[in-house]
This record gives sequence, C-alpha cells and structure tokens, in this order.
Amino acid sequence: ILGMFSELKFPVPWGHVAVKAWGPSEGHPVLCLHGWLDNANTFDKLIPLLPRDCYYVAMDFSGHGLSSHRPAGSPYHFLDYVSDVRRVAAALQWRRFTLMGHSMAFLFLSYCFMSPQFCFLYPEMVDKLILLENLGFLLAPEDTEAWLKSKRMVIDRLLSLEAKQQTPKAHSPEAALQRLLEANRHLTAEGGAILLQRGATETPAGLVFNRDMRVRTQSRESFTVEQCVKLLQKIQDRVLIIIAKDGLLVPHKLDSRNHFVKGLREAFESTLKEHIQLVEVPGSHFVHLNEPEMVSGIISNFLTAQNARPRL
Repeated sequence: ILGMFSELKFPVPWGHVAVKAWGPSEGHPVLCLHGWLDNANTFDKLIPLLPRDCYYVAMDFSGHGLSSHRPAGSPYHFLDYVSDVRRVAAALQWRRFTLMGHSMAFLFLSYCFMSPQFCFLYPEMVDKLILLENLGFLLAPEDTEAWLKSKRMVIDRLLSLEAKQQTPKAHSPEAALQRLLEANRHLTAEGGAILLQRGATETPAGLVFNRDMRVRTQSRESFTVEQCVKLLQKIQDRVLIIIAKDGLLVPHKLDSRNHFVKGLREAFESTLKEHIQLVEVPGSHFVHLNEPEMVSGIISNFLTAQNARPRL
C-alpha cells in the first residue's frame, strides 16, 4: 500500500542522508528530489496516487529535513547535491532509475537543477526524468561583473552567518506554519503543515526549523539557453516537464528579466519537442502537493509507458 512508508538513513562522512520510501523494494526505482528549503514530505500526497509497482525513495538533501547539516565552515555547492544523489543511489545499489524533482532552479535556487545535471553526468543511470514546475537550469549572468558579484555575495553571506552564530529561533506551531506560508504563497495550509512535520523539530521552547541557513548562500551553476539545449539533447531517455498554469513558469506572468524562461520554453516546444513532453496543468507551484490529482495521471502514464526513443 503506497500510503505506508518507511524511514531510512544512509551514512555519509558528515552524518547521514535521510529518505522516505514507498512501495515494494523490488519495484522499478524512482528517486524523488524536493525543492528549495523543502523536504521529502513534498511528495506525501502525490506518491500514493502513482503506480504501485514502483519503489519511490524521496530524499532530504543535506541541510534539509531530517538529513545532517554539512560540517562547520563548509558551503553548499550544487555539485555537492549531485554527489548526495549519487551516494543515495549507491547505498540503494541502484544502477538505473527514474528521477523526479520539483521546483525551479534559476529563480529560487531550488535543487531540482540536480535532476538534469545528474542526467548529464550519469546518463547511463537515468531511464526517465520528470520535472515538476522546473525547467532545470539557472540563468547565466548577462555580464562578467554580475557573475563576479554573485560569487562574492556567496562568500560574504556565508562568513556573515558564521560570525553571527545565532541560536535557531523557536516558534509556536501556528507561528511556524504562518512563517512558512508567508514565504511560500503557493502553499496551502495543509501542504505547509505536511512540510513542517519533517521540516521542524519540537523543543521545549517550540518548533525549530531543521534547515541549515547556509543553504541560502550556496554557489550556483548557470548556463545560456544555447548551452541548455545542447545539454538537454544529451539526455538519453524521455523527459516529462509539468508546468502549472498559476505557477512560476507561465511566460505571460514573467517580467522582462526572465526572457531566459521564454527562450528555454520555446526550445522545448520546437527543437526539443521530440525529446521532451511539456504539459500545462491547472494549479500553482505546489500543484503536486496541493492538488496531486492534477498531475498523478500524467506522471503515471509517463512512468508506465515504454521508452520509444533510441539511446544516443
């Protein structure tokens, strides 16, 4: 029964990576990756609606949910998250699996950029890629000065956080939920409560968020539209991208700075249309958590369909 899940922890040099698992362990493997400052619970409402013959593992990235924070003095780099995925796959002894990830990478620094980047680095390990409200790339700065400024900001923010060394603030359950909802206007109260179950720890003083504040300072990788297209063409198997009509990737809702999104979507809908299935559904950025029925059928069909595309 997919409503039942198990909790697992895999050791890493700085502690452990925590995961939730649903379904039969001998089933087709699907690794699920959450978005920025979220955790594995983001898939709680969706996975019970998906095919029952798959084994779904949703991991907490380092510094999120129930996973260990990286050691003191260590920044969070995107490539380190790719290694998190590789470590979990190795611990599970998975040689080939499906990747499913939520959220945009280039506007909110979320980690589903890890999904396509892992595919580029380990194409032989991924049979299908599912991106929820995510086009998979970070916008490259338009000039060298902007690039330098972004890198300097990462270092300065990290050093500032280390200098403050503030004790995590405790909140009442109501205040913690309100804080989460204010930061994520696309979340419902029910969805926020689900994320809080894994995203905060109860203490005598109240709820304390589990996330490591250093994740806000991570160093990013960025690409031009042309580079994105070339990289996407390297993915050996099928890709499903689901965009919510009231989400964060609808072209007419984007400001002029996000011409990158429009250009990338045009590439998906023209040059890459034979490689990538792009679907729009009703709902918001957290449609998979708020209204999972909107996407569960599409994802189920994609998971069960046979790969027709020849390997490159």
